[in-house]
Amino acid sequence: AMAAAPRWRERLFALYFLSHIPITALIDLQPLLPAGIAPRALTDLLQQYATAFRDPMMLQPPEWFKAFIYCEAFLQLPFFPIAAYAFLKGGCRWIRTPAIIYSTHVATTLFAILAHILFHDFSKSEHAGPQTLRERLVLLSIYLPYLLIPLLLLFTMLCNPHYKHVEKRKRK
Repeated sequence: AMAAAPRWRERLFALYFLSHIPITALIDLQPLLPAGIAPRALTDLLQQYATAFRDPMMLQPPEWFKAFIYCEAFLQLPFFPIAAYAFLKGGCRWIRTPAIIYSTHVATTLFAILAHILFHDFSKSEHAGPQTLRERLVLLSIYLPYLLIPLLLLFTMLCNPHYKHVEKRKRK
């Protein structure tokens, strides 16, 4: 008997990828745009977020962070609707390899971001960065789901029997 797809996880992944589309398109890609292009409401929203959570990376991204935003724009964003479709439909084995590539890539970028949040000296940054451990942990908690859900995705693709054994197509 074939193993069933892990339904609650597939629903979580679908929600993750669906929600990521507007977040990426409206907020995350702003640092790549020339000043004055994004609507005022969206730049204000980003400004409020960056101030409230002390995230100077989104207002003045270091070059390495900007490189990750380019990856998000050109590699991840096109993948989001495809992945959302696969996990909403459920049981799509063809998503396994793309999901492994996606989750490995994203988890790797997140390790760099989380290390920066925890250990970087933000005292010289133009925009307010986290100073205390509590402020660092609050900002960390914003980014953490973008590490944990891809890791759960990776684990599911590698270990769940439904995805693990990709059956060979039977010749007619």
